[in-house]
Amino acid sequence: MTETPSRVAWGDVLLTALAPAIWGSTYIVTTELLPPDRPFTAALLRTLPAGLLLVLWCRQAPALRDGRGWARLLLLAALNLGVFQALLFVAAYRLPGGVAAVVGAVGPLLMMGLTWAADRRRPPALAMVAGALGVAGMAALLLSPGAAWDMVGVAAAFIGTVCMALGTFLARRWQSGGLPVLAFTGWQLLAGGLMLLPVAWAVDPPLPALTATQVGGYAYLSIAGALLAYALWFRGVARLPSIAVSSLGLLSPVAAVLLGWALLGQALRGTSLVGVVVVLASILAVQWAMARQAERG
Repeated sequence: MTETPSRVAWGDVLLTALAPAIWGSTYIVTTELLPPDRPFTAALLRTLPAGLLLVLWCRQAPALRDGRGWARLLLLAALNLGVFQALLFVAAYRLPGGVAAVVGAVGPLLMMGLTWAADRRRPPALAMVAGALGVAGMAALLLSPGAAWDMVGVAAAFIGTVCMALGTFLARRWQSGGLPVLAFTGWQLLAGGLMLLPVAWAVDPPLPALTATQVGGYAYLSIAGALLAYALWFRGVARLPSIAVSSLGLLSPVAAVLLGWALLGQALRGTSLVGVVVVLASILAVQWAMARQAERG
């Protein structure tokens, strides 16, 4: 099935952009509020409770009549959540945040390649140039001199980026069982959380007795960081061109840097400020280019 470009509505763009902006708060919540050294437990508690809540709230099972339908749903859950979350934390533990974010910034370019290869539809030249500038802007924003390029971490970050790009691309095509967005999101979160359960059990140490602050941190990651953010993300996937959605993911590290500056007093160098401007300009240029392509049909 070929992806038909949607007419880009800027209200949909702004709502979808809230998802990566919320995800940008994950780092500060994890480092400041949660018990240390339990990355897979954090991923599990972010996804599984949110999935259970949405599935119970919506009370709609996917109308999957054959093994192919179930396979599609499980593949989407793995790409968007289970495998992606595991690789994300592997990269986070082995790489400086700047290196991981710069590797992840190639996501929009990967999405353009997927769309071009699968749909035989060449992305606008402006979108491709803007995607490359987004990588350069992310490097200026986050990449420090002498950053360590651990190859296992780089591989995990890159494969995780591929998973997210492919998951976003396929989610637009495979709205499994005709589910509405909330139910579709809930089933993916539930399945992805169940995939993370054995990993967290086997790898992370048991949780200590949690303080009220730590419980609040986990609740924020689950309610805002998963339930709300993924619902907004998949709503955008259903309404916007995949390339436009993917480019919005660059807002996550930008939000993380701005939160660190505003709440933790972390410095913003002149180069970093230039990087913020370049990344934001890249995102806007991709949105505008895809809007023009959608209008032309």
